[in-house]
Amino acid sequence: MDTLKFYDITHREHVVCNPTSEEKLARLVGLLRLPEDARVVDIACGKGEFLVRLAEAYGIRGIGIDISPFYIGDAQRQLEMRVPGSKVAFREMNGSDYRPDEPHSLALASCIGASWVFGGHAATLEALSDMVEPDGWVVVGEPYWRQGPSEDYLEASGLTRHDFGTHSGNVEAGELRGLDLVHTFVSNEDDWDTYEGLQWYATAEYARSHPDDQDLRELSERVAKAKAAYLRWGRDTLGWAMYAFRRRSSQGTVSAA
Repeated sequence: MDTLKFYDITHREHVVCNPTSEEKLARLVGLLRLPEDARVVDIACGKGEFLVRLAEAYGIRGIGIDISPFYIGDAQRQLEMRVPGSKVAFREMNGSDYRPDEPHSLALASCIGASWVFGGHAATLEALSDMVEPDGWVVVGEPYWRQGPSEDYLEASGLTRHDFGTHSGNVEAGELRGLDLVHTFVSNEDDWDTYEGLQWYATAEYARSHPDDQDLRELSERVAKAKAAYLRWGRDTLGWAMYAFRRRSSQGTVSAA
């Protein structure tokens, strides 16, 4: 089954395509206090909710990058409906291929929940840091282990224990790269249950309305397997947070937050 089709179906009910709440996303937007026309990029922007909210709040000049034509279409529709005439554009491309016109020229660079684009959390922080100006914002979303994963969970989920680190380790990775932590927005169990549950619901609705889809069996089996792993192990094992950093205006070291 095509991966982009899979995520389009399983995330059709989501406003935010990550295990966080709209309320926490709103708090993040309010924290940033960007000037009008601030230059922003959101890598792997999904349905564009973060950028649309930034355009609503601040009138930013931004670009959203995503590899999915489904998500780019959703993002464009939301933008045209909510902020017509904005200075935001969405582009279908691989996020790792994006480069700003000049390094260290953006007010904000984000990649929320898609560090695989750059090959991991540390590499994502380095790539985004190179895009932003001194005192510019780097915002990422990343999983972390709440407790050591069991071998059964790793086997069922297809993860390895080296895929993620700890919550404090995610922060330290930024501090080591010239970024100062300003705030974290940590997901709770309700955030996770909503994120996972909407996938189950969307899949069930799709199965009812598309009984002849040749991909339906694979879709249902994949979602059922992920559901079982989440309920049995993942809910207690895997955490997730959005991390808001600012690039240091000087290269002096500071203590990690």
